[in-house]
Amino acid sequence: MNIVDRRPNPKGKSLSNRQRFLARARVEVKSAVQDALRKRKVADVAHGEKVAIPSRGITEPVFHHSRRTGKNDIVVPGNKEYVRGDEIPRPQGGGDGGGRDGSPDGGGEDPFEFTLSKDEFLDLFFEDLELPDLVKKSLRDTTAVDLQRAGYTVTGSPSNLSVPRTMRNSMARRIALHRPKLSDIEALQARFDEAKERGASERELAELMALLDRSTRRSKIIPYIDPIDVRYRRYERVPKPNTEAVMFCLMDVSGSMTEAMKDLAKRFFMLLHVFLVRRYRHVDVVFIRHTSTAEEVDEETFFYSRETGGTVVSTALDKMIEIARARYPTDRWNIYGAQASDGDNYGADSSRCVSLLGGEVLSLCQYYAYVEVGDGMGGGLSGLSRDSDLWRAYSEVAPAHQHFAMRRVGDPAQIFSVFHELFAKGGVRA
Repeated sequence: MNIVDRRPNPKGKSLSNRQRFLARARVEVKSAVQDALRKRKVADVAHGEKVAIPSRGITEPVFHHSRRTGKNDIVVPGNKEYVRGDEIPRPQGGGDGGGRDGSPDGGGEDPFEFTLSKDEFLDLFFEDLELPDLVKKSLRDTTAVDLQRAGYTVTGSPSNLSVPRTMRNSMARRIALHRPKLSDIEALQARFDEAKERGASERELAELMALLDRSTRRSKIIPYIDPIDVRYRRYERVPKPNTEAVMFCLMDVSGSMTEAMKDLAKRFFMLLHVFLVRRYRHVDVVFIRHTSTAEEVDEETFFYSRETGGTVVSTALDKMIEIARARYPTDRWNIYGAQASDGDNYGADSSRCVSLLGGEVLSLCQYYAYVEVGDGMGGGLSGLSRDSDLWRAYSEVAPAHQHFAMRRVGDPAQIFSVFHELFAKGGVRA
C-alpha cells in the first residue's frame, strides 16, 4: 500500500512528523561538528568541514509491507527447486530481513558523509553561544530590518490568507444582507410539503411557494464567501534596533609567556574574534597588548607582533579603563572584557590588579573572562600544584562578582570546551 498526498496545498500536513525528523538530524549533525572541532586547528574554525552521521539518524519513517506476512508475487531467476504454486517455507528466526546492523563477517552500512559550508559550520558551532547579559542601551546605525505584523490587506499571497478574518467578514455580510440559512430553506420546503398534503388553499400554497423561491434565489445571489470578504495577513519591514557593544581583548606578551602559551592565548582570541564578527552586526573589538607597558594595537599587530618585555598586568587594566572612559560611555555601551595571561606578574602589582579589577573594571563590564594559559606539557598547566600570583589575586575578586569568570587552558584541545563554557547561553559563570 502506497499513500501519496496529492493535495494542492500541503502546508502544515504532517508538519509535526517532519519537524521531529529535522530535529533528529540536527542533533546528529551538531554532534558530528563537535567531534570534528576536537581534531582541527583553531585557525581553521572559519572554514567548512566534512562530517559523517549514522545513516539511522537521517532515515525518515515510511509505510512498507511486512515481509513476514501477506502475499507477494516474485520472480526468482535460476530457481530449480520450486515451480509456480509451491509454498516457500518461511525463514526461521525473527526479523524482517534486510537488516542494517553489522554482521559477523564485518558487513554493515557506511555512515552518511557530507561537507558543511563555511556558513553552515559557523552557524552550528556558534549556535548556543552569546555575549552574556547583553542589554539594549541605545540604537546605533539602523541597518537591520525585521518583519512585523501590520494588520490585514485585501490582496496578498495565498500563504498569508487569514481564514478567521475572512470567515468573520463573510458572516457579517451574510447577516447584514439577510442571506437565508440552509435550515431556513429546508423549513420552508417542509411547510410547503405539509400544506400541500393537507390540501391547503391555492392562496396559502402560492404564498409559501413565493417565500421558498425568494429564499432560494437570495441564497444563490448572495454568496457564502465573496471576494470582498477575503483578507490577508500584512507584514511590514521595520527597523530592528542594534545593540552597541565593545569587547576588550587583553593579552600578556611578556617574556614569561613561552611560545606555547602565546599560541594558546592567540587561539582563544582568534576564536573569540571570529565569534563576535559572525554573530553580531555592530560590536567593536579593542585589542590591547601588554608587557611592562600596555598599548592599543590593530588586529594584525595583536596576533602577529613578536614584541616582548617585562610583566606589569595592571597597565593593561589601566589602558582598558582609559579607552572606555574616552570612547565608550556606560550609559550607551555594553562593555565586555577578555584577558589571557600565564599568571606571572610583578609582585607588588597584583594588589593593584585586585583594586582595579574589583573596582572600576568590573563595574564597567557586563561580563569579564580571565583565561590562564599553561605551557601544554603533559596536556596540562605547568606548575599546576600551585596557583599563580594573578590567579590568587583574581580569586579574591571572583566570589563577589557573578559576571566574572576564570578558566585555565593548558592544551590546544581544551580551547573549544573552555570557550563554550565562558560564552554558553545561560551558562554558569563560576
